[in-house]
Amino acid sequence: MTSFAVPAALSASDQIRRRALRRMRTVATCLLLLAAVVYVVTHGQDGWQGYVNAAAEAAMVGAVADWFAVTALFRHPLGLPVPHTAIIPRKKQMLGESLQEFVTDNFLHEDVVRARLADAKVSERAGTWLSRPEHAQRIVEIGSRVTADALARVKPDDVKAVVDAAIVPRLREEELGPVAGQLLESVLADDAHRGLVDLALAELERWLVEHAGDVAAIIEQRAPTWTPQWLDRRVAGWAQEQALEWVRDIVRDPQHRVRRALDGYLATLADDLQHDPATRERAERLKARVLDQPQVTVTAVRLWDALRRALVEALEQPDGPLRARAVAELTALGERLSTDAAFAQRADDLLADGASYVVDRYGHELASVISATVDRWDGRETAERIELHVGRDLQFIRINGTVVGGLVGLLIHAVSSAL
Repeated sequence: MTSFAVPAALSASDQIRRRALRRMRTVATCLLLLAAVVYVVTHGQDGWQGYVNAAAEAAMVGAVADWFAVTALFRHPLGLPVPHTAIIPRKKQMLGESLQEFVTDNFLHEDVVRARLADAKVSERAGTWLSRPEHAQRIVEIGSRVTADALARVKPDDVKAVVDAAIVPRLREEELGPVAGQLLESVLADDAHRGLVDLALAELERWLVEHAGDVAAIIEQRAPTWTPQWLDRRVAGWAQEQALEWVRDIVRDPQHRVRRALDGYLATLADDLQHDPATRERAERLKARVLDQPQVTVTAVRLWDALRRALVEALEQPDGPLRARAVAELTALGERLSTDAAFAQRADDLLADGASYVVDRYGHELASVISATVDRWDGRETAERIELHVGRDLQFIRINGTVVGGLVGLLIHAVSSAL
């Protein structure tokens, strides 16, 4: 009955919908024309032709009424500004808000998201996919390329600006004594300092062995001037041997009193850093002196640059140990996800918790994309897009109206004749 305006650019699926809509519109219009032809041919006739004429007349009424109702959703019928027509173009903002509310209430809901993720078994599927080395290799290749490119774009000047503008001021404001005390306390509780102490003792023992002459010379220089040189050399050699033996005793004995004394000192220091005001104040003064040194920023930038270059170099090696390790870890993770049901369930629970958090906090903002998108369309475009998707089914209303109208007209004419 009216022309259908097509959006400027249609996708392949929209082209198919447009052709289907045109076919159904043609069928509905042809039924109306058929009813009109039958009505004209049988007009003024009696007998059974009268019944046909009444049915055709009612079919035309039903077809036109339903055409008007369907068309009024999307545009003004025949271009006439009849009240309460072109509903979608006039109410597109309300339509977008209603769609947004519907999606938020029925799809972006925690229970719905959890149920959907539980049915999807994301962890098990991801594990099966990752357990194949070629898939893990692909992930590592993409991740390595992206990470290397990102690291390469970070300039030393940018790092310096971050250190000067963010890190150093934050360190000045934050009291580090309690934090350092808690960290030292945790290190002592786990005996994590043992390796550092052993390393320091090993280096001291090596230095005493390699510099025995220097140690003896220092002792001889400190000897009184009135003692004979042979006695100084004997005493210096003996002192050097005793010092070396003392260090070796500490190395061999994990419970040596020197080790216990050091542990006691470190434990006291950890406690004082957390609770002793004087110690905390001295720690803050030391921190301030360190941060006042210009070399702090330079050292931080150099450390970052060295770490960045090492990482980029490792990531760019296709057969390097870093990539090989990453592939092995991803493959192992995939195998465990696909075989360990309890582990996969924990992963699914974590994923569901994360998705639920996003939905609860940002579901409304995510759904607002619907209303924002619809709001950007003009009224005509909105009607055209919606009609592309539902217009074909709405044409059945016109067809049904034609058929039902004809049957009702036939029934009314039959009753009238009987009366």
